[in-house]
Amino acid sequence: MIDRLFAEVSKKQSPILLGLDPTLDRLPPQFHAQGAEGAAAALLDFNLELLEALADLVPAVKLQMACYELFGAPGYRAFGATVKRAKELGLLVVDDSKRGDIGSTAKLYAQGHLGPVPGFAGESFPVLSDFVTVNPYLGDDGLLPFYEVAQAQDKGVFVLVRTSNPSARQYQEAQIQGRPLFEQIALDLEAQSRTQVGACGYSPLGAVVGATWPQEAARLRELMPTVPFLVPGYGTQGGSGADVVPCFDAQGSGALVNNSRGLIFAYQSLGFPAALFAKAATEAALAMKEDLKSALKAQHKLPKGW
Repeated sequence: MIDRLFAEVSKKQSPILLGLDPTLDRLPPQFHAQGAEGAAAALLDFNLELLEALADLVPAVKLQMACYELFGAPGYRAFGATVKRAKELGLLVVDDSKRGDIGSTAKLYAQGHLGPVPGFAGESFPVLSDFVTVNPYLGDDGLLPFYEVAQAQDKGVFVLVRTSNPSARQYQEAQIQGRPLFEQIALDLEAQSRTQVGACGYSPLGAVVGATWPQEAARLRELMPTVPFLVPGYGTQGGSGADVVPCFDAQGSGALVNNSRGLIFAYQSLGFPAALFAKAATEAALAMKEDLKSALKAQHKLPKGW
């Protein structure tokens, strides 16, 4: 699966991860509806138009679970239907749920987000998502169940290592064994990752590393040579193409750069009519693609053939 992900990145010459994180207050008026059912249906319809418009430009999508579970059962159905359509279009899917628990509960979370979901008499039900995000605060008791399920299902996990939010310093820079906590998490993750490296040079055990910390990102790329990076913080949170370059290896591989609001709500920032929100998202994705390619080229990391 990890080899397929980077094959899609190479084929589309695009390391963009489309973040489908819609909120009702920013949906175009044509989607407005009443009640939880109506709200969830609006999210789904909005997502489906974006998927159709952007499927040729991005290798993968990320769905922030909070945007969907807010609406209960209808929201979960909208999440599932979005994932189903993304897979039909050949996209890989990151379930951004940031789970964290231990032991048997962690295993249940892993099965619920990566599959298979166990039933009676040996029956099981598949799950379509390819990756899930997890919180490492509970240590191996919380991480190993996810790693084990992911390996058994040929799927992947992205561990929060150096997040893009301003208060990340509060705990992530605490010293442990003579180094910042986020570096210790990185070392532990790399040790696990080395056992599952694919032909692409990376494993399905990834790290979330924010674009807002480029110096730390460079250090983390050194510490985790086999770990793919999911990079939030580009665009709306202030990260630029130049800021994300340290997340890539010397060949310009190894990272997916997420953009959520900057793409899906580009109609607002670019001044497009609401009816043309998908066209605006396409224009924004093309601009982002060129920004990333230019930044990689400037640092002599642009992949061959791009």
